[in-house]
Amino acid sequence: EDKGEDESKEEDNGSQQNRASRRKNYQRKNRDGKKAREEGSQKKDRGKTAPTKDQKESENKEKKTTKRGKEGENKQKKDRKNSTSSASSNSSDEESLSEEELAMLKEQVEQKKKLISTMRNKPWRMVKKLSVLREAQDFVEKFEGALGKGKGKKLYAYKMMMAKKWVKFKRDFENFKTQCIPWEMKIKEVESHFGSSVASYFIFLRWMYGVNLVLFGLIFGLVIIPEVLMGMPYGSMPRKTVPRAEQATAMDFSVLWDFEGYIKYSALFYGYYNNQRTIGWLKYRLPMAYFMVGISVFGYSLMVVIRSMARNANESTADGDDDNFIFSWKMFTSWDYLIGNPETADNKFASITTSFKESIVDEQESNKDENIHLRRFLRVLANVLIICCLCGSGYLIYFVVKRSQTFSKMQNVGWYERNEVEIVMSLLGMFCPPLFETIAALENYHPRIGLKWQLGRIFALFLGNLYTFLLALMDDVNEKLAEEDVVKNITHWTLLGHHNSSAGNDSTVTPPPLDPADVPRGPCWETTVGIEFVRLTVSDILVTYITILVGDFIRACFVRFVNYCWCWDLEAGFPSYAEFDISGNVLGLIFNQGMIWMGSFYAPGLVGINVLRLLTSMYFQCWAVMSSNVPHERVFKASKSNNFYMGLLLLILFLSLLPVAYTIMSLPPSFDCGPFSGKKRMYDVIQETIELDFPLFVAKIFSYVANPGLIIPAILLMVLAIYYLNAVSEAYQRANAELKKKMQMQREEEKNKRNNKASTNPMLQDLEDLLTPSTKTESPPKQTEDKKIESPNGTSPVRKPGRGEVLDGSPMAGGRGAAFIPPSPVFVTQPRTLGVRAPYPGQPRPWGHPLGPVPGRGRGQPCY
Repeated sequence: EDKGEDESKEEDNGSQQNRASRRKNYQRKNRDGKKAREEGSQKKDRGKTAPTKDQKESENKEKKTTKRGKEGENKQKKDRKNSTSSASSNSSDEESLSEEELAMLKEQVEQKKKLISTMRNKPWRMVKKLSVLREAQDFVEKFEGALGKGKGKKLYAYKMMMAKKWVKFKRDFENFKTQCIPWEMKIKEVESHFGSSVASYFIFLRWMYGVNLVLFGLIFGLVIIPEVLMGMPYGSMPRKTVPRAEQATAMDFSVLWDFEGYIKYSALFYGYYNNQRTIGWLKYRLPMAYFMVGISVFGYSLMVVIRSMARNANESTADGDDDNFIFSWKMFTSWDYLIGNPETADNKFASITTSFKESIVDEQESNKDENIHLRRFLRVLANVLIICCLCGSGYLIYFVVKRSQTFSKMQNVGWYERNEVEIVMSLLGMFCPPLFETIAALENYHPRIGLKWQLGRIFALFLGNLYTFLLALMDDVNEKLAEEDVVKNITHWTLLGHHNSSAGNDSTVTPPPLDPADVPRGPCWETTVGIEFVRLTVSDILVTYITILVGDFIRACFVRFVNYCWCWDLEAGFPSYAEFDISGNVLGLIFNQGMIWMGSFYAPGLVGINVLRLLTSMYFQCWAVMSSNVPHERVFKASKSNNFYMGLLLLILFLSLLPVAYTIMSLPPSFDCGPFSGKKRMYDVIQETIELDFPLFVAKIFSYVANPGLIIPAILLMVLAIYYLNAVSEAYQRANAELKKKMQMQREEEKNKRNNKASTNPMLQDLEDLLTPSTKTESPPKQTEDKKIESPNGTSPVRKPGRGEVLDGSPMAGGRGAAFIPPSPVFVTQPRTLGVRAPYPGQPRPWGHPLGPVPGRGRGQPCY
């Protein structure tokens, strides 16, 4: 060993000496090289100072030869690179991935895709999520195309790229469609600050705008445009010409404001349209189109309202039972972590706060307990007061309309007398809803239920006022029909006298044309009705805007700037900021739409006026709400009120159809104005079209279908079908409610079972511990200490003695062939007493030690 150590030391010393000598030689060579370079540079400098011609020529020749040699070397290198690249590409095409590698790669790509899809659910920090997401996306983009084989790689990669682009296009298109929804951001902003109840009004307003836009397209495209383009021009016939007596004042503002003069004889009203069966080179049947468009307005509106009600009902039933853990869900799932705009974050914060207020109000109202008898008395009193107000408003409107008929026969009537009906109806619509709301404070309903009662009462007010106005207007229509008979005879004799005087005795001479302005006119009651509806609509628009401007904006400015120098707090006390009147505004929309449906048949341009009204109302009211109003003190959800709005709209649609149907079926049209002039009834245009334009069997079919013997049974069948479907829907609703209750009870039972099981498991274990010793009284106790048994090698692991093994210390401790001998008996110091039960936990055992956590003992271990 000493010799080996000496040899290793000598070798180490020799290696160290060799390294040192190598370093010295290397340093010497570097020094010599530097010196040689310096000398060569000096020589070159000396040579440069005085070069000769021969040296220059030799140097040029050497440079040329070196350039040629370098070019040849570059060509060789390029050829080698091209050959190596082609060889490598061929080898890469030929050598594809093995099946195992492809399977592994495919599995990894699928795992990365799954990770990308479930990244939102990971309980990680945002930084980690973003980093892992980028890594997974890069991995998928890099290796997804390698799943193909050979030439299929590029095609597969192209397909995957196009699939990704298609998904991105669909997502962008959905975002584009969301952005194309008109006024979506404005409504979201209003909802975040004022709650879903105020936002529901603007959503309803947007829906009404869409419906009126479609109605305007129907009337404008099928009635107004054909008459303007293909009909007789203005001034060519009496119904399109201002009478001679009215031409002097036809352009005055006061006359135009009352929709008289040139506006009365324009395409805005019914009387402008000609009764020719076909017009223009297209042979367009204008009277038939006018009649069918008037019917389709009601048909389309009915279809849209019913469809919206069905969709709202499906959405309300599809929500499920969300009455459990309301505040927990709002607390932990309300925030949107994708918000990056501070203004949007503020709106979202206000929206979450408002939703908590809504839920708190709902919870308080559900747990409220009051005196039932006092509440019933106050509610009856409130209903009596409101009925008195409704009756008084109806009588006032009837009185004013009758008075206006007397004013219409007088001359030199003032502005108030001409517009008294519109002013009174607008004032009633402005002051009655706040009065109803003040009376409704006695009832102390839940805010949502109170809103429905308020809506119903204001609806009854508007509907009563409207029907009172129609009844009074029908008296005026009957007077005009009686006047038409007289004017009709005068017109006939005037035309006959002009013909006779111009022709003389010679009947072959054509008479000169009579000026249309000089022909006597009938009153044209359809145009008169249309003018009244247009006046009501325009006055309603003006009153609404003035109320918002004065009652909200100026009031808010007064409270905001005068509060600093006032005696009391104007913001907290009177007058304070105004709240948005949901019920009044919604019912104003519904009432206005009812007037549009009734008046569009007599004034086709009324729908266009309403479209402009709704368009300006959206911007004006959104500005007024955000600048002048404050949220309601009792904020509540109004998602379930949408169907209530639709129900009121459906009711007023049906009630507005009745007057139009009565005039079409019962009243004769005017003889000198409108597309149905010269007919006994307006619906005769259908019979005329069937007889002249359809085959004979079609006319017979329509005559059979129009038989009352078929119509009455069909109506009865429809009523029975509606009753049956209503009963089936109610049965489904009851079954759905019972199923929800059963599911709730089953869930509660499962919770109770789990809680009972969790509480009874420790008791059962204690009972098992107590019962195990008593069941094993006959078996002798066993030793539980484990022994270490080692083999002669010392390599056997630690184990417990089995049945065929003998413990250390026994008389038969031996080798492999030792026979099985039972252990020696252990003497019991104290025998058990018969008939004594095992003690309960905490009681002393009869043989000395109490049951419990004694050192050296645990649960389930034998006792000694």
